[in-house]
Order: sequence, then C-alpha cells, then structure tokens
Amino acid sequence: MSAQAAQTLSNEPVTFDIEAILNEPLAEPAEQGSPHDFPIPELDAVGAPAPASHPENDETEPPAERTILCVDDEPYILAALVRLLRGSGHRVLTASSGADALALMAREPVDLLISDMRMPGMSGADLMVKVRGSWPHITRLLLTGHSDVSATIAAINEGQVHRYLTKPWSDAELLLTIKEAFEHKFLEEEKQRLETLTREQNEELKHLNANLEALVADRTKELEQANERVKKNYFNSIKTFSNLLELRGGQLMGHARHVADLSLKTAKALSLNDAQTNDVLIGALLHDIGQIGLPDALLNKPVSKLTPPEAAQYRMHPILGEQALMGQDDMQNVAAVIRAHHERYDGQGYPDGLAGQDIPLEARILAVADAYEDLVNGRLVSEHIKPADARALLARGRGTQFDPDVLDAFMSLFAHESEHKDSPGQAVNDAQAVLLRPEELQAGMIMARDFLSPQGVLLLASEHVLTTDLIKRIRLFERRNGRPILLATRPAKETP
Repeated sequence: MSAQAAQTLSNEPVTFDIEAILNEPLAEPAEQGSPHDFPIPELDAVGAPAPASHPENDETEPPAERTILCVDDEPYILAALVRLLRGSGHRVLTASSGADALALMAREPVDLLISDMRMPGMSGADLMVKVRGSWPHITRLLLTGHSDVSATIAAINEGQVHRYLTKPWSDAELLLTIKEAFEHKFLEEEKQRLETLTREQNEELKHLNANLEALVADRTKELEQANERVKKNYFNSIKTFSNLLELRGGQLMGHARHVADLSLKTAKALSLNDAQTNDVLIGALLHDIGQIGLPDALLNKPVSKLTPPEAAQYRMHPILGEQALMGQDDMQNVAAVIRAHHERYDGQGYPDGLAGQDIPLEARILAVADAYEDLVNGRLVSEHIKPADARALLARGRGTQFDPDVLDAFMSLFAHESEHKDSPGQAVNDAQAVLLRPEELQAGMIMARDFLSPQGVLLLASEHVLTTDLIKRIRLFERRNGRPILLATRPAKETP
C-alpha cells in the first residue's frame, strides 16, 4: 500500500474519477521500486484500451457477458485493471473500498470479484469473508504482495478465495485466470442447472409413473370387463347355435342343455381345470351338431330301432360335427371331443374305435351324460326309463362302455337327490326360485330355470344374469307373443 494511501486512513475516504484518470496523459514509466510497481498497458489513443494479450490457442470464450468488480484504494491500479479488462468483452465495475464494494454488490449482480489485500478500513481478506457469506456464488480473486502470505492463507481458508495473484501481476496470467474462473463458474452453473433439471424430470417421471399405474389399472379393468363381455357373448353364441338343433323338435328338444348341465357338474366333481371344463361345456352344447343334416324320420326313431343303413348314416354325425368346426381355430379341442363322444372305454365305440385313456377325458364325461339323457328321454329305446333305472343301466357299463372314474363322479351327483328328480341341483334352484312377471324383473337377478319359447326353443338358460337391456327385450317378447310370461328367478348375488 502506498504512503499516500496510508496517509488517508484518518481522513475522509478517497474519491476519484476513473474516467478522468484514464484520459490523463500517460506518465513516464515508474522507476524500479516505485510505489505502484506494476506494468501500465500502453494506449494507442487517449481513453482507448490497448489490445489485451491472450494465451495462444484460446478457442473457448465465456458463455455470456459477465460482470467483474475490481476493488482497490489505488486509483491507478483500478485504471490499469479497467484498461486490461475492457477488451475482454465483460462488464467492469470499480470500487475504492470494501464498504463501497459491498454496497455496490447489494445493487448490482456481480460474477467475479478482484480485490486488493491491503486496503484501509476493510482488508481484502475481510471483504472476501463477507462476500462468501452474502453472495457465495461470486467467484473471488485476491491481489496480494509477497509480504502478505499469512493474511492470504487466512483469506483462502476463511473467504474461500478461488485464486490469488501476486503484484505485479502478469496481464496474460490475470486474463487466463479470469477465463478459467468463468469457465469453472459456467461448469458449476451448468452442473446445478442439470441437477435441478434432473430433479424436476425425476419428479415429473414419478408423477407420470403414478398416473401410468392408474391408467394401466383402469385400462386393465376395462380390458377385463371387455373380456368378460366377449366371453359371455361367446357362450351366448354357442347356446344360440345349440338352439338351432332344437328347432328340429322331437327328441332333440332340450337334450343338449341337459347333457351340458350334467357334463359340467361331472367335470367339477372330477376337479378339471378351467380349460377342460370349458371344453366339456361347449362340447356338450354342440355334441349333436352333426345331426343337423339328418332327416326327421331318422332323428325321431330310437337308436335301437335303426336299420343298418340308417345306423351307418347316424354314426356319421360325430365326424360331421367335427368337420363343422374345422374353420374355428379356438375350437379344435372341442371338435376332438365331439368326434369322440360315442367312443367306448373298451374300444368298441365309433367312429375310430379308441379305448381307455386314448379317448379325451372330456369325451368320456360327455359319453356318460349323453347316454343317461338318451335313456331317460327314450332316444335309445322306445320307452322312457326312470332316472334311477337309467343310472342302474349305466352302472352295468362301468369299465366296458364307460370310464370307471368318470362314471363314479357322475353317480355322486345323485347321492343326495330324490329319486323323482331328473337332474341334480334342481331342488336347490327350485327352493330359491321366485316366479315373476317381466315388469317385476330387476337387473342383477339370476335365472333359476331355463326360459323356453312356446315352441320349446331355449331363450335364456338357467344361471343367466339379467340386465336392463335384456329385461326390455323380455317385455317386448311378451307383448309380441300376446301371452303372459312367468320367469323363475333368484335374487342377485351380493358383491363380496
């Protein structure tokens, strides 16, 4: 610090005009050991800065204009710094004391602070500590003499100075230091920006994931509901297709429905999986589809009364039934069940003479239920056989015509039933059934019995759940036919 500056410690703060100093005629070069002992850049014209010396191969420029604040109580040092930095492309501010610098930083945004170490009132080290506390984002450079080593170390430790330069400084070194400081600052800002962006994106992603889970759950629920509707429509179509056979009348009336009911209960008694149970049900509903082309005279004659040519024609219906489903990719298992439902466990059946486990299990179940219904309804012999007698006849075929395990499961269905009941489970349904007019029906009610048309065609099967639209169609059907309808229904199932 110069003697002139030291003399002002007890007087008013020094004030000076930097622009006036810059426009003064250049003084003679200071002698060695002069108070300011630093290089003054030469000016091409009064007030114009000389070209600053930059390091070679300098291709990276600061990302944007920055603001540099230079603090020194020596006006000529500030003038030298201003001359040097004017060509750097940055905005340059000056202050003659630490207090002025703090007041200026409170009003103006500053990116880089260059301060002298020794100044009256507030040292550069104290200034650095205050700036670190109030504006930690400002990069701090210190200009110091060789005799200020201990104070410089304290400034570095307490004020976290980015770098210090000794006087007299090298212009190239100072400019390079400023450039590196701004590049470092840019990288720090970019790092903070990217961290902030990452946090925001993570929060957004978390929000999207939460919404996505909700959307997926909603979509999954919609798909499940749509799948249930498709499944119901699929089975309704199967039932409608099965009804086409019943339009032929005679012994076919209701046969497929009764066989399907018994086959389904037997499959459950055997603990078949869902896929096998599904094939049993569909196969039972469609097992006689091959008979749709047979003449009425043949269909109305008991099987035991058929002539050899008629019997040969009749035995073709399992094959014709399989062929009818050839184009349905998802019904090939059902087609195989239909083809094999007249095979015998001992290998004496038709059309392929399969035996034992070579016969599909679903077909072995269907064979028992079909034979029982044929006996009860007089399709095998002329007279109708009582259910108990029909079961006794089936028992004679255990191990020859029928699979023993399947026959035992079928018989277990009747273990607790009255002898006059034709099919198991009917007593339970009848106990809960309530006869209602169409105008009394409500959505959710369940059909307790099959709903047949006056011609005997199945319109609604038992266990069918009524909907609002379906009730409207039932009421329309009643008005068009001009006859009152009573439907056996059960209350809606309670939602668990």
